[in-house]
Amino acid sequence: MTVAPTQRTEDRREQILNEAMRLFLDHGVQNVTTREIAAAVGISQPSLYAHFKSREDIAVKLSERAFEQLSARMAAAAASTGTPHERLHSMGQEYVAFGLEQSAAYRIAFMLEKTTAHPTDQQAIHESGMRCFAILHDLFKTVRNSDDLNTAALAQSAWASMHGLVALLLSRPEFPWIDQNALITCHLEHVCRRAFD
Repeated sequence: MTVAPTQRTEDRREQILNEAMRLFLDHGVQNVTTREIAAAVGISQPSLYAHFKSREDIAVKLSERAFEQLSARMAAAAASTGTPHERLHSMGQEYVAFGLEQSAAYRIAFMLEKTTAHPTDQQAIHESGMRCFAILHDLFKTVRNSDDLNTAALAQSAWASMHGLVALLLSRPEFPWIDQNALITCHLEHVCRRAFD
């Protein structure tokens, strides 16, 4: 069976993205070259440029894709039935699960240093992240029937609490954490209890 050229192109793009993600996590975005990414994939540097115009272009695509994946999970949780607290808890579970299950994607989107990408590309990453946050923010606006600064502050506080837990679990695995599931449950229950005050 012959593989269509478009399928081969998509497969190659995925290879490049996956190898770049691994290298970025190991060495930092600014310390990886397109030549190194190409070598890891087993292609020439000019062949890589047929798929991505630069290292920054790859980092942008990885960030956007991570936010899209997280957005899909958050949106599904937000659309679930239940009280606002139950929906927020479900969104928090999806957020934390994504961060831990897709740790490489999460680190690229949230925890690596900014790239030197073109301002237009930086804007694209920002907009992807804001669309993801908007899903959480919308729940707060609906519950409080308000779009004021306090509502935004509460939504941002919940977002920061979820991120803080994921970031600590990923960056400090040696800390003597209690059972991870128990910790996540405790943390999210605390976030939800104060969320809409």
